[in-house]
Amino acid sequence: MTETLYLKQIECGPMQNYVYLIGDPVTRQAAVVDPAWEVDRIVRIAQDDGYTISKVLITHTHQDHTGGEMFGHYIPGVVELLEQIDVPVYVHKTESHILNQVPDSSKVGTESNQVIDLGGDVEITLIHTPGHTPGSQCFLVQDRLVSGDTLFIGACGRVDLPNSSPEDMYDSLTNKLMRMDDRTVLYPGHNYAAKPTSTIGEERRTNVYVQPVPLQDFLRFMGR
Repeated sequence: MTETLYLKQIECGPMQNYVYLIGDPVTRQAAVVDPAWEVDRIVRIAQDDGYTISKVLITHTHQDHTGGEMFGHYIPGVVELLEQIDVPVYVHKTESHILNQVPDSSKVGTESNQVIDLGGDVEITLIHTPGHTPGSQCFLVQDRLVSGDTLFIGACGRVDLPNSSPEDMYDSLTNKLMRMDDRTVLYPGHNYAAKPTSTIGEERRTNVYVQPVPLQDFLRFMGR
């Protein structure tokens, strides 16, 4: 059977972040999602698998996903990756300015439903899912969803942080992600569960944060 998608999940750093490589088996081009913590290792894995990283995709601009100063420590990330390879960085337009250490010439401000291809048949659709941050976005490729910190297995991203919005999170979960096909495989932004992946259908059945309740009930549940 011919392989139609390369998708590798890599756990990195003490916060159990997941970095992803999404590649086209024909062109051998790959996008890396949220490269942080172990940049050299991420690049080496792609090379060992026979892929060239040609794009960086950012789910949101918290430092544990992009690199930078966090809690008094410096996390290697996008800046260090760009020192090795000159590739465009796709970040939602509402958060592009936050990556102020990345040259403007390298940043591509994205919009919801924008499609990115890897030079062959693999297309990645960007879905704007604000809530955890204003510019949070998920990446849908074939029947797989890389969800960043919007949707976790059995949970959702925090909405008690600066610029978070529980109202936006409700809309993103209810009106965007939970309208996807049950068979869509979920790839979250952190290893916070007993298994690395789930499905939209399983989350719909078991995740208390995505149950069909009125907004006010969701807000009370989230502590508002």
